[in-house]
Amino acid sequence: MARLDRWIAPRVAANAVPGEERSAFRLLPTGIDAFVARAVLIELAERTLDLQYYIFHPDNAGSLLVERLIAAADRGVRVRVLLDDWGTLDKKDESVAGLDAHPNIDVRLFNPYTHRSGLRRVAELLTNFTRVNRRMHNKLFVADGIATIVGGRNIGDEYFSMGELDFQDVDVLGAGPIGRHAVASFEAYWNSPFAVPISKLGKFAPDPAFFPTARARLRDRCDALSESPYSRSLVESELARDLRTDDLHMHWAAGRVVADPPEKLAQPVGTESDAYLGAQISPYGRATRSDLLVVSPYFVPGSLGVEFFSDRRQEGVSVRVLTNSLAATDVWLAHAGYMKYRRPLLDRGVRLFELRPEAVGARGPRASKAMVGSSRASLHGKAFVFDQTSVFIGSPNIDPRSLAQNTEVGVLIHSPELAAEVAALFTRWASPQASYEVTRGPNGGLHWTGGYTDEPGAGFWRPLGAKLFSHLPIESLI
Repeated sequence: MARLDRWIAPRVAANAVPGEERSAFRLLPTGIDAFVARAVLIELAERTLDLQYYIFHPDNAGSLLVERLIAAADRGVRVRVLLDDWGTLDKKDESVAGLDAHPNIDVRLFNPYTHRSGLRRVAELLTNFTRVNRRMHNKLFVADGIATIVGGRNIGDEYFSMGELDFQDVDVLGAGPIGRHAVASFEAYWNSPFAVPISKLGKFAPDPAFFPTARARLRDRCDALSESPYSRSLVESELARDLRTDDLHMHWAAGRVVADPPEKLAQPVGTESDAYLGAQISPYGRATRSDLLVVSPYFVPGSLGVEFFSDRRQEGVSVRVLTNSLAATDVWLAHAGYMKYRRPLLDRGVRLFELRPEAVGARGPRASKAMVGSSRASLHGKAFVFDQTSVFIGSPNIDPRSLAQNTEVGVLIHSPELAAEVAALFTRWASPQASYEVTRGPNGGLHWTGGYTDEPGAGFWRPLGAKLFSHLPIESLI
C-alpha cells in the first residue's frame, strides 16, 4: 500500500456516511500553496503521476516541477503528461520530447498540429482552423490515483504569483474517492484518439542522447533557484509540513469530478449534450434559492446567459459576478465580448465587479496601457458558489470558447465550509480595494467605483480597440 493510501484510507473510513461517498478537500487560494501542493505530492507519489494541462511553461516553476517529475520517474513512478498542443508551442517540442525520452515518462499532445513549425504550421491553422481551434483547456493533477488538484491554474510562474503577470486563481486539493474520479477523467483523454504520443510527431521523436544534457542544464537551473520563494516554501510552509507529516486539515464532503468528454471536439460547435460540463453544472445554478456567486475572468454570457441570470433574479436570488476590468484582463478581446452585456445584466439586478490591475498584492502598475498581458494583477480563477452550500471550482470560463469550443474539467463539492471559504475569497476580490463595482448611472450610463464613467485605468487604446471589436461578429471565437 502506497504512503498516500496509508494516509487517506483510515480517514475515509472514519468519515464515512451511509449512502454517501465522501472525500477530503482543501482549498488552495494562493499561488505558493498551489505550487507547494503539486511539488510535495510529486515527492510523495510512489506509483503514478498524471498531469493534464493546457499550458506548461518551462520557466522557474515549471523547471522545479519537471525536476521533481524526473526524480519520481527515477524511483519507478510512472509519469504521464498530457498537454494541449496550442499551449505547447513548437519551440517547446524539443524539450518536451526530451522529457519523453525517460523510460518512465510518457508525453502526449492533445489535438496536435500535423506540421510542427514554420509556414506549414501557419498554413494548417488557416486551412484547418475548425479543427485546430478546438482545444483541451483542462487542468488536472493526480498522484497515485488518490490525491488530485483541480482548478484554474496552468503550470507557470504567473499562475503561482511569481510572474510579471500575477494571476489571481483558485484550485482545490482532493483526496480519497475523488482521486479515482480524477483518474477516470484523465484516462478518457489519455486514451482518446486526440491524444498523440509526441514520439509520433514529426522530427521530435525522443532522443536518448539529448536527455542527459538537458537534465544537467535543468539541474543547474534548479540549483540556482535554491533560495527562491518556491524553494523556501517547500521547506518553510505549513502546507508542505502538514502534507509530509500526514497532518493536513481537510473538509470532508461529497464531491465529484465534472468534465467534458474528449469526444466533444469531434462534434460540431453548438452541439448540445447532457454529458457536457455546462449541462451538468447548470442545474445547480437553476436550483439556487438565495445566493449565486460567479467568478469568471472572461465573462461573455451571451443572450442565453443573460436570460439565465435574469431568471435567477426574478426568483429572488442574489447574483454577483466577478470578472476582469479592461485594465486587468490579459485578453482584452474577451472584454470586447463582455462589454455589450453589462447594461442588460445590471438592468436585471445582477451585480458586477471588475478586478483592478493593482489588486491583491500586485507589485506595481502596468508597464504599458496598450500591451496585452502587461497588467500586474489579473483574475484567472473560475468558481461558482450555490446558496453557500455547494461550490464548483474548475477550468471553464463563462464564454463561448469554454462552453462550446473547448473541453473543460472541474470538481463539484457539497460543503458549506468550503463554499464559505470560496465566498470569502470572492468578498476579498470584490472589495473596493481590489475591484470596481459597475453600476448604472442616473443618465443611463455606466459608473465604476471611484466616480469613473469610462473603463478605469485602461488608457486610451485598449477601450478604443475593445469598443471597436465589440461590434464585430467574433463572439463565438472568444
